[in-house]
Formats: sequence, C-alpha cells, structure tokens
Amino acid sequence: MNWYFEVFRKYADFDGRASRSEYWWFFLISIIVSSLLSIIDTITGTFNPDYGIGLLSTIYSLAVFIPSFAVNIRRLHDIGRSGWWLLLHLIPLLGTLVLLFWSIKASEPGENQYGITATLPRN
Repeated sequence: MNWYFEVFRKYADFDGRASRSEYWWFFLISIIVSSLLSIIDTITGTFNPDYGIGLLSTIYSLAVFIPSFAVNIRRLHDIGRSGWWLLLHLIPLLGTLVLLFWSIKASEPGENQYGITATLPRN
C-alpha cells in the first residue's frame, strides 16, 4: 500500500524514476478503487448509463490523472527512455502493447540520465 501513497506524495513529479513495484501497485490499487467506486455509483444511482460513467468514479479518475501520468513517465525513465514515449498511446494497439512491454521490463541497474534506481523509503 505504501507504493500507492508514494505516487501521491510525488503528485506531479515528472523527474526521477519509478520502480516496477511502484508502477504496478499504483495501477492495481487504482483499478480496484475505480471498480469499487463504479459499484457504489450504480448502487446510489449516480451512474449514468448513457455516458458509461458515475460521479464518484469520475472524481477519482480526475484525482489520479496527473499522478498516473507522472508515474508513467517516471517508469519510462527507470528503463532509460524519455517520457515522450508515452505518445505511443496514440498508435492504436501497437503503441499500447509496446508501452506494456516496457512497463514490465526490468529497471536499468544503477544510475542513468534520469537518476539512480528508485527505492521506497522504509519508515
């Protein structure tokens, strides 16, 4: 759970590196929270089937947009790539598959042009 909150502590920090653990734990917990909020939206009647969105899940999506963007860029930095590579998402399917492969890839050991290997402080 610390990895999830670490991303929020670095809310709009686009510098540095994000380890695989930090990236994937944030991604997993965000999916779970989003799903739970969608269920709550459906139960409470704040879900709009015409648009396929609910009030709470939309607020959450807006709240995690910048941290998600930042952790994606820091993850690319961790494998030695520029954050501009996120533009690959504009290429349907292929771009997303390439970025998925890179997000699974092991970190560059030691130091690269974006800093030293990311670690979470243990406190």
